[in-house]
Amino acid sequence: MIRLFKNFTKRDILYIIISIILIVFQVWLELKMPDYMSEITRLVQSEGNTFNDIVIQGIYMLLCALGSLVAAILTGYFIANTAASFSYHVRKKLFNKVEKLGIDEVKHFSTSSLITRTTNDITQIQMFISMGLQLMIKSPITAVWAVTKILDKSFEWSAVTGLAVIILLTTVIILMIIVVPRFKIVQKLTDKINGITRENLIGIRVVRAFNAEKYQEDKFEKTNNELTNILTFNQKMFAIMQPIMYLVLYSLTLSIYFIGAKLINDAMMVDKITIFSNMIVFSSYAMQVIMSFLMLAVIFMMLPRAQVSASRINEVLNTKESIVDGKGVNKKVEVGTVEFDNVSFKYPDAEDYLLENISFKVEKGQTIAFIGSTGSGKSTLINLVPRFYDATLGQVLVDGINVKEYTEEELHNIIGYVPQRAVMFNGSIKYNIKYGRNGKKEVSDEQINEAINIAQASDFVNSLDKKIDYHIAQGGTNVSGGQKQRLSIARAIARDPEIYIFDDSFSALDYKTDLSLRKELKKYTKDATVLIVAQRIGTIMNADKIVVLDNGKCVGMGTHKELMKKCKVYKEIALSQLSKEELENE
Repeated sequence: MIRLFKNFTKRDILYIIISIILIVFQVWLELKMPDYMSEITRLVQSEGNTFNDIVIQGIYMLLCALGSLVAAILTGYFIANTAASFSYHVRKKLFNKVEKLGIDEVKHFSTSSLITRTTNDITQIQMFISMGLQLMIKSPITAVWAVTKILDKSFEWSAVTGLAVIILLTTVIILMIIVVPRFKIVQKLTDKINGITRENLIGIRVVRAFNAEKYQEDKFEKTNNELTNILTFNQKMFAIMQPIMYLVLYSLTLSIYFIGAKLINDAMMVDKITIFSNMIVFSSYAMQVIMSFLMLAVIFMMLPRAQVSASRINEVLNTKESIVDGKGVNKKVEVGTVEFDNVSFKYPDAEDYLLENISFKVEKGQTIAFIGSTGSGKSTLINLVPRFYDATLGQVLVDGINVKEYTEEELHNIIGYVPQRAVMFNGSIKYNIKYGRNGKKEVSDEQINEAINIAQASDFVNSLDKKIDYHIAQGGTNVSGGQKQRLSIARAIARDPEIYIFDDSFSALDYKTDLSLRKELKKYTKDATVLIVAQRIGTIMNADKIVVLDNGKCVGMGTHKELMKKCKVYKEIALSQLSKEELENE
């Protein structure tokens, strides 16, 4: 947690310093009131004092109470601002860190866990700062100050107060030993609850189609009951604190008055008033001491969960990024080329290579396609170009330069990427197509409409009420799969990049639309390099170069006609989709 406190800004530190000063002032006022109470007691018991003398002391007490109230309000204001500012900066830092993490690191944490860490965990720490910081500063100051004021009053009273403090601390320590380990389980189960809920919402159509509502309910119920039981146990443990606190508090008060009564009874008449006055003052200060330790107990109840949350946040912030920016490229060797130089790749901690000894080069204006059976490594291969992963062996070159030398922004500015699963963001069609920055000037409406025409999406876009201003729901749930895919292709076209990457991006299109789109795309991208992953032979037959993958190895490379003659794997794939006559006509 101490590492996270480095995220306090200069203004936050200033607010904390002001809060400390105000808390010291508040404690001084609160500890001053028993002195006035003692003086009032003495004035009442002594002869020759007027009513005005008592009223003046009462006014001083009221002023102390009012000053303490004002100081408490100001402290609350400054601490609340500090907590909100801290939460803002940590959440921003965590979000930026997640954006920089490689895909493998994101999968390691899981999406639901990262969401929990960005929301629930930061909220736990914010609550600790907003409430705990005041108590953490005020409690020790009050305890120490109050103890110094009662040390010389009476050994018997001091001994009873010390015993009360020991009982409270022992109770708190025992509770912490029991409860703290369970808070780690609570946060992990919260991750799991988020994961199940997210899975259910994303797959709601499949759940309903297969009548799996009961199965999903049972899965959620099991985790929810486990989380509820642990939280209930923790709350029951903390509930023990309240009766023990009140028992100790009232027992201490009773003991002080019982001892005081005996001391007054045994004292001389002259000392009785002094002992009575000391008893009143001591009981007030003893209550302050006990309340200080009770406030510390509250901190101890909040601290474990905040500590667990802080550890989870630090776990993300301290994760070493596998994809590190290069120094940047000042001068390119070539333009529009992509080359794989004896590239092999395996996932971290995996024993076997997913890709082995892949080598090819595609020049500017050429189209290269990748085909193979499911799991042969096609998508993984092209994901090495934008550096979603880095090659384990060999090197990937773009424009003649190793991709590791580029900054991510530089590299992505020259690439138009269309993922296997079309992703739409919450916003208009216009917003989705001009999404992101590509180092160029703002994309105009004319360029957006041109991209839509090339992607064969103009028919359905123009049929909408607001056309390019039509609102797309999060995840594109209000458009079909084919429409999402075409808009995703339009988004890449609007960037006007040097290199296009299509990761099985035509699978949701019918054959007619696929053919029309490829023809228009061929005209538009004649000066760009195109990398296509596809399952359909018809989509890649006219590519300048086709790479055939099988179990991560290149088993064939060439044009369609060349591969039909010399590559058995490619021929099998082709004949499984089209007849000999269709292949010959193509």
